[in-house]
Amino acid sequence: MAAGQQGAIMGFVHRRRRGAELFLLVLALAVGIGAYAAVGLGVEGEVPVDLLGYGGWLAGLVVAAHVVIRFVAPYADPVLLPVVAALNGLGLAVIHRLDLADGSALARQQLTWMTLGVLLFVGTLVVLRDHRVLTRFTYTSGLAAIALLLLPMVPGLGKTVNGAKIWIGVGPFSFQPGEVAKVLLVVAFAGYLVLHRDALALAGRRVLFVDLPRGRDLGPILAMWLISLGILVLQRDLGSSLLFFGLFLVMLYVATERPGWLVVGGAMFFGGAGLLYYVSVTTGQLSHIQNRVNIWLDPMAYFDQSPGSGQLVESLFGMAWGGLLGRGFGEGNPERIPYAESDFIIGAIGEELGLTGVIAVLLLYGLIVERALRAALISRDGFGKLMATGLAAVFALQVFVVVGGVTRLIPLTGLTTPFLSYGGSSLVANWVIVALVLRVSDLARRPVPSVGDDATDVAADAETTQVVRLS
Repeated sequence: MAAGQQGAIMGFVHRRRRGAELFLLVLALAVGIGAYAAVGLGVEGEVPVDLLGYGGWLAGLVVAAHVVIRFVAPYADPVLLPVVAALNGLGLAVIHRLDLADGSALARQQLTWMTLGVLLFVGTLVVLRDHRVLTRFTYTSGLAAIALLLLPMVPGLGKTVNGAKIWIGVGPFSFQPGEVAKVLLVVAFAGYLVLHRDALALAGRRVLFVDLPRGRDLGPILAMWLISLGILVLQRDLGSSLLFFGLFLVMLYVATERPGWLVVGGAMFFGGAGLLYYVSVTTGQLSHIQNRVNIWLDPMAYFDQSPGSGQLVESLFGMAWGGLLGRGFGEGNPERIPYAESDFIIGAIGEELGLTGVIAVLLLYGLIVERALRAALISRDGFGKLMATGLAAVFALQVFVVVGGVTRLIPLTGLTTPFLSYGGSSLVANWVIVALVLRVSDLARRPVPSVGDDATDVAADAETTQVVRLS
């Protein structure tokens, strides 16, 4: 790279853009509060009596998050928080719509979980001033993630919900430890790959214009493959299995820039899943795998069975009835979809807001992934690049498997839709993920310190001078 070009890059300074963030937050609040008011008008014919209290609480949460960002992460990405606030507000409105249909109060509980999520969001930004500190906990995070994934298998502690054994129960409370495990796995994978990416990037045998990895380097991916298949078999959760293995595969590819890992990883996952399906068909064991595939291939044939395809069929008919623009809040029947507030909230949105509403939601998710990848691209350290990439992959994979299952693109998985679906552990974990992305973004967008101003910080990050090589 020419010295002039490098000097121009090092001399470029990002603007803080907190004013733009505040303006976008006003629009996001208009979406959330406006949707809540529209639900009241559509279902009950009047504005909800608690609109001021609800709107004030929602506004207080996002404005508090904005103020904290101004003080502790002033250079962070200005788009992420407004997009997340819009999704969370829309999700609360849709859950409230379903509450009015069946007499429950899940929206109030979800608002409580959002409050806890914002508190942890603030705590993460205040306590974690430099994401590179997390490299000290690479193996600790990995062991903690494995322990959390095993918790639902502990007798007396694990709970089976809708056929998946991914919950633990403590008194009246339920918790999904896999939601925390996915954050810890990103930290563990990023720390591990920063240290070993050079060895993993070495090419082995070349097959059909693709350089496959060396056999001696297959240990980590074999371990993750076995863990993902174990989740599929023992916990009956296709979504988490695909999410964790796909996450490792994406981060491995980004770290090594070797397409061979994608070929090997894809063959391993689909080969293992196909083998398990063959075992389920021929031996009668693992019937849940065969059931998911059968429902995916022909949902109408299993409508009246248990477990059957009633949830999927009701969602498909609802979305078809919604059409392009939707029926409008209160004009559809999304309550016919079992667990519409959690697994199938996209189906409820498709029925009352139509294809247009679903596309708008997907675009918001696309913005989250794009901003996280942008933070990874401009990050000046390898760990930050991989961590931001991994967190972007978490959102991308989770939305893909959820929406793919609801629209019958892939078999049903059971994951929640980030920020939209009802579920405390998922909502809280996703707010922490956003805080981590903002921390990486803040450090990446800050002016590069000169050696004279802060020699210690520059010396602590040997990769700072390689700002373009890994971008």
